[in-house]
Amino acid sequence: MPKISAIAVAFCLLAGLAAAQIPTKGNVFFGYSYFNTNVSTLNRGSLNGWEGSLEGKVFPGVGVVADVRGSYGSLNFPYACPVQLPPCLPPPAAGVSLHNVLFGPRFSLSVRKFRPFAEFEFGVGHINANANGSDTSFATAFGGGLDYRLMRVIAWRFQGDYVQTRFFGATQSNFQLSTGIVLRF
Repeated sequence: MPKISAIAVAFCLLAGLAAAQIPTKGNVFFGYSYFNTNVSTLNRGSLNGWEGSLEGKVFPGVGVVADVRGSYGSLNFPYACPVQLPPCLPPPAAGVSLHNVLFGPRFSLSVRKFRPFAEFEFGVGHINANANGSDTSFATAFGGGLDYRLMRVIAWRFQGDYVQTRFFGATQSNFQLSTGIVLRF
């Protein structure tokens, strides 16, 4: 419970900063996301999903971003064989849904049609692994990307993030790649 309280306080502080510096520009992003994770502890797994974000500029080159991500697929989890003669077959892969809600600063620079950016975000992650249980934990992400302007208000984004979660009492090191459309205002 203290983690959730800390996240709520941080969110309120960021919202207060954003309100004090009313953004005059920003963007909305939505696209496909590939998530490579080691949640299952047996091996790395791949999940597919989506990512959406909203960024408001507070200074030129500095924005505050709210990011929501959903990833879905199947992962193998550890199992114990019952006391019986071999062979012991592992259970089928479990369906997994993983969601992250993250907030933080984004630093960017526009160069002609390109806008590279770097970001650091923190927030909360939730996993539902069906029969293997569910868990909620603190999550962080840092990474960056590149927006390529197609038209004045439309761009295409390529983004990569290192995402760290702490599900089921263990730390996971994850990598996420996203691409999709950016609407700039």
